[in-house]
Amino acid sequence: MTIHSAKPPAHTADIQASLHEAMHQVESAILNAVKSEVNVLDDASRHILQAGGKRVRPRLLMLMYMASGGEDFKLAAKPAAAVELMHTASVVHDDINDHGVMRRGRPSVNSIWGRTFALLTGDFLFTTVYKLMAPYGDLNIILADAATALVEGETLQAQAVKDKNFTSEVYSRIIGLKTAALFQAAAEIGARLANSDTETVLAAREAGYNIGLAFQIIDDILDIIGDSDTLGKTSGIDLAQGRGIGTVLMTNGNRHTNGEAASKAPAGDDISNMIKRKLLEGDRLDQALQQAQTLVEIAVARLDVLPPSEAKDAIVDLAYQVINRES
Repeated sequence: MTIHSAKPPAHTADIQASLHEAMHQVESAILNAVKSEVNVLDDASRHILQAGGKRVRPRLLMLMYMASGGEDFKLAAKPAAAVELMHTASVVHDDINDHGVMRRGRPSVNSIWGRTFALLTGDFLFTTVYKLMAPYGDLNIILADAATALVEGETLQAQAVKDKNFTSEVYSRIIGLKTAALFQAAAEIGARLANSDTETVLAAREAGYNIGLAFQIIDDILDIIGDSDTLGKTSGIDLAQGRGIGTVLMTNGNRHTNGEAASKAPAGDDISNMIKRKLLEGDRLDQALQQAQTLVEIAVARLDVLPPSEAKDAIVDLAYQVINRES
């Protein structure tokens, strides 16, 4: 179920080397930020961070900075690290709420250290964002707004599940807050660090937001069709808990009850597997994939305000990687 889309020209060794150096600076900033004399915090933070991850958000920030004319990787590395740490803190907390036992191909923090220390580790990672962003003035506001949106989105999601009201409208609002807002912040910060004009900053915001929406739609699809080993995290959680795009597609975006699927499942059949089969039988997942592709195409179109460069091409490539991935 891969979308095949037009891609930018292959990158030269120069842009690959530049991005490698930029991300090396980001990784150094991340690991320096989480040093702690409290062993549990130090160990648990490094456990989740050194597992890797796609680093999509900091890469977007660094590439937008480069595409906007920025050249000082050291200047941009700490905000990029802050964006990644905010995301990582949120997934540590997600695994507590979801009882996830695997993350980034490793046992989750809560499965090793327990819920209390996982909660504190997530809190610790959030606080490192303050430390990293302290020298960056008003850029703090952009990332603070994204943090607020992230928590609001997660709360709306939990409320929608509780109220059995996971409609397509609610879903769109949730992913805009919990995922797209941080992508938007990353792209905007990258553009502002390079002293971009208002038009470029606005284009960066809109491109980042749409890439973030597409990213979450694909993430939710992979939760349905993927397996835990490939994804590197516990799969099927969204379906089991009555949320995500699978729930929206199964109910055609209408108000639903979590017991509806169970009442239609054959005796002894696993409900999540039954839902997966129904989704795969029709074209509903293909429609969701098409929606993600459209969002990426909108994002790419907004990048037209940037001058031609290999960094700009790399952002386009990153956007298409978001919808053509398997994990």
